[in-house]
Amino acid sequence: MDDLAAGLFDIAMSGVSIIPARQQHAYFSAPYHVGGKSPITSCSRVHEFSSLEAINQPGVRAIVNPGGTNERFIDAKLRRAKKILHQDNRTIFDEIIKGNADLMITDSIEVRLQANLHPELCGSMPGETLTYQEKGYMMPKDPALRLEVNQWLEEVRSQNILERIFEQHLN
Repeated sequence: MDDLAAGLFDIAMSGVSIIPARQQHAYFSAPYHVGGKSPITSCSRVHEFSSLEAINQPGVRAIVNPGGTNERFIDAKLRRAKKILHQDNRTIFDEIIKGNADLMITDSIEVRLQANLHPELCGSMPGETLTYQEKGYMMPKDPALRLEVNQWLEEVRSQNILERIFEQHLN
Protein backbone atom coordinates (compact mmCIF):
# COMPACT_ATOMS: atom_id res chain seq x y z
CA MET A 1 0.00 0.00 0.00
CA ASP A 2 2.94 2.34 0.67
CA ASP A 3 4.28 1.74 -2.85
CA LEU A 4 0.82 2.43 -4.31
CA ALA A 5 0.57 5.69 -2.35
CA ALA A 6 4.04 6.67 -3.59
CA GLY A 7 3.01 6.06 -7.21
CA LEU A 8 5.63 3.35 -7.73
CA PHE A 9 3.34 1.15 -9.85
CA ASP A 10 0.21 1.34 -11.97
CA ILE A 11 -1.27 -2.06 -11.19
CA ALA A 12 -0.66 -4.90 -8.75
CA MET A 13 -1.46 -8.33 -10.10
CA SER A 14 -1.42 -11.90 -8.84
CA GLY A 15 -2.54 -12.77 -5.37
CA VAL A 16 -3.96 -9.43 -4.22
CA SER A 17 -6.94 -10.01 -1.94
CA ILE A 18 -9.81 -7.57 -2.21
CA ILE A 19 -10.37 -6.39 1.36
CA PRO A 20 -12.13 -3.28 2.72
CA ALA A 21 -8.97 -1.76 4.22
CA ARG A 22 -7.31 -1.80 0.80
CA GLN A 23 -10.44 -0.57 -0.96
CA GLN A 24 -10.27 2.64 1.08
CA HIS A 25 -7.03 3.57 -0.70
CA ALA A 26 -7.17 1.73 -4.02
CA TYR A 27 -9.47 0.53 -6.75
CA PHE A 28 -9.80 -3.13 -7.61
CA SER A 29 -10.84 -4.84 -10.78
CA ALA A 30 -13.73 -7.22 -10.83
CA PRO A 31 -12.62 -10.43 -9.07
CA TYR A 32 -10.79 -12.89 -11.28
CA HIS A 33 -10.58 -15.67 -8.68
CA VAL A 34 -12.60 -16.77 -5.65
CA GLY A 35 -10.98 -18.91 -2.97
CA GLY A 36 -9.86 -18.58 0.62
CA LYS A 37 -7.19 -19.41 3.14
CA SER A 38 -5.99 -23.01 3.30
CA PRO A 39 -3.08 -24.87 4.94
CA ILE A 40 -0.11 -26.39 3.11
CA THR A 41 2.39 -28.75 4.75
CA SER A 42 4.66 -31.68 3.97
CA CYS A 43 2.66 -34.44 2.30
CA SER A 44 3.77 -36.86 5.00
CA ARG A 45 2.07 -34.66 7.65
CA VAL A 46 -1.30 -33.79 6.10
CA HIS A 47 -3.12 -36.07 8.56
CA GLU A 48 -1.79 -33.93 11.43
CA PHE A 49 -3.30 -30.69 10.12
CA SER A 50 -6.73 -31.63 8.77
CA SER A 51 -8.64 -28.97 10.76
CA LEU A 52 -8.11 -25.52 12.16
CA GLU A 53 -8.32 -26.95 15.69
CA ALA A 54 -5.53 -29.44 14.90
CA ILE A 55 -3.37 -26.58 13.58
CA ASN A 56 -4.06 -24.18 16.45
CA GLN A 57 -1.98 -26.10 18.99
CA PRO A 58 1.13 -25.26 21.03
CA GLY A 59 4.21 -26.54 19.25
CA VAL A 60 2.77 -26.16 15.74
CA ARG A 61 5.00 -23.79 13.75
CA ALA A 62 3.09 -21.71 11.21
CA ILE A 63 5.29 -19.75 8.82
CA VAL A 64 3.98 -16.54 7.27
CA ASN A 65 5.05 -13.58 5.18
CA PRO A 66 4.58 -10.41 7.23
CA GLY A 67 2.00 -7.72 6.69
CA GLY A 68 -0.68 -9.32 4.55
CA THR A 69 -3.89 -11.26 4.86
CA ASN A 70 -2.00 -14.47 5.71
CA GLU A 71 -0.51 -12.89 8.82
CA ARG A 72 -3.85 -11.31 9.77
CA PHE A 73 -5.46 -14.74 9.58
CA ILE A 74 -2.79 -16.33 11.78
CA ASP A 75 -3.00 -13.52 14.33
CA ALA A 76 -6.79 -13.89 14.54
CA LYS A 77 -7.20 -17.68 14.36
CA LEU A 78 -3.95 -19.36 15.47
CA ARG A 79 -3.28 -17.88 18.89
CA ARG A 80 -1.81 -21.11 20.32
CA ALA A 81 0.44 -22.03 17.39
CA LYS A 82 3.86 -20.44 17.01
CA LYS A 83 4.06 -17.80 14.26
CA ILE A 84 7.32 -17.72 12.29
CA LEU A 85 7.78 -14.56 10.23
CA HIS A 86 9.63 -15.09 6.96
CA GLN A 87 10.47 -12.07 4.82
CA ASP A 88 11.14 -13.75 1.46
CA ASN A 89 8.06 -15.07 -0.32
CA ARG A 90 10.29 -16.84 -2.83
CA THR A 91 11.80 -19.17 -0.19
CA ILE A 92 8.99 -19.52 2.34
CA PHE A 93 7.88 -22.94 1.08
CA ASP A 94 11.45 -24.21 1.21
CA GLU A 95 11.29 -23.68 4.98
CA ILE A 96 8.44 -26.20 5.25
CA ILE A 97 10.33 -28.66 3.03
CA LYS A 98 13.48 -28.28 5.20
CA GLY A 99 11.45 -28.88 8.38
CA ASN A 100 11.98 -25.36 9.76
CA ALA A 101 8.20 -24.82 9.82
CA ASP A 102 5.25 -27.19 10.00
CA LEU A 103 2.85 -25.42 7.66
CA MET A 104 1.67 -22.22 6.10
CA ILE A 105 -1.82 -20.81 5.85
CA THR A 106 -2.08 -19.10 2.48
CA ASP A 107 -4.49 -18.63 -0.38
CA SER A 108 -6.00 -21.84 -1.73
CA ILE A 109 -4.80 -20.96 -5.24
CA GLU A 110 -1.23 -20.67 -3.92
CA VAL A 111 -1.57 -24.02 -2.14
CA ARG A 112 -2.47 -25.62 -5.47
CA LEU A 113 0.38 -23.87 -7.29
CA GLN A 114 3.04 -24.68 -4.68
CA ALA A 115 1.91 -28.31 -4.38
CA ASN A 116 2.29 -28.52 -8.15
CA LEU A 117 5.78 -26.97 -8.03
CA HIS A 118 6.94 -28.93 -4.95
CA PRO A 119 5.75 -32.55 -4.94
CA GLU A 120 6.71 -32.86 -1.27
CA LEU A 121 4.05 -30.29 -0.30
CA CYS A 122 0.30 -30.92 -0.07
CA GLY A 123 -2.77 -29.07 1.02
CA SER A 124 -3.94 -30.58 4.29
CA MET A 125 -7.58 -29.61 3.76
CA PRO A 126 -8.12 -30.21 0.02
CA GLY A 127 -11.28 -28.67 -1.37
CA GLU A 128 -11.90 -26.70 1.82
CA THR A 129 -11.10 -23.12 2.65
CA LEU A 130 -11.04 -21.44 6.04
CA THR A 131 -12.24 -18.08 4.67
CA TYR A 132 -13.94 -16.58 1.63
CA GLN A 133 -11.68 -14.43 -0.50
CA GLU A 134 -11.73 -12.70 -3.86
CA LYS A 135 -8.61 -11.81 -5.85
CA GLY A 136 -8.42 -8.77 -8.08
CA TYR A 137 -6.01 -6.37 -9.73
CA MET A 138 -5.23 -3.39 -7.49
CA MET A 139 -4.60 0.08 -8.91
CA PRO A 140 -4.67 3.76 -7.99
CA LYS A 141 -8.09 5.38 -7.73
CA ASP A 142 -8.35 6.14 -11.42
CA PRO A 143 -11.83 5.39 -12.83
CA ALA A 144 -10.59 5.29 -16.44
CA LEU A 145 -7.86 2.77 -15.58
CA ARG A 146 -10.31 0.59 -13.65
CA LEU A 147 -12.74 0.62 -16.57
CA GLU A 148 -9.97 -0.35 -19.00
CA VAL A 149 -8.72 -3.16 -16.74
CA ASN A 150 -12.25 -4.52 -16.26
CA GLN A 151 -12.89 -4.43 -20.02
CA TRP A 152 -9.63 -6.30 -20.62
CA LEU A 153 -10.48 -8.81 -17.90
CA GLU A 154 -13.90 -9.44 -19.44
CA GLU A 155 -12.27 -10.06 -22.82
CA VAL A 156 -9.77 -12.48 -21.25
CA ARG A 157 -12.63 -14.30 -19.50
CA SER A 158 -14.72 -14.51 -22.65
CA GLN A 159 -11.84 -16.25 -24.42
CA ASN A 160 -11.26 -18.63 -21.44
CA ILE A 161 -7.67 -17.43 -21.16
CA LEU A 162 -7.66 -17.32 -17.34
CA GLU A 163 -9.23 -20.76 -17.16
CA ARG A 164 -6.54 -22.18 -19.44
CA ILE A 165 -3.73 -20.51 -17.47
CA PHE A 166 -5.10 -21.82 -14.17
CA GLU A 167 -5.48 -25.29 -15.68
CA GLN A 168 -1.92 -25.23 -17.01
CA HIS A 169 -0.29 -24.15 -13.75
CA LEU A 170 -2.54 -25.62 -11.07
CA ASN A 171 -3.22 -29.15 -12.22
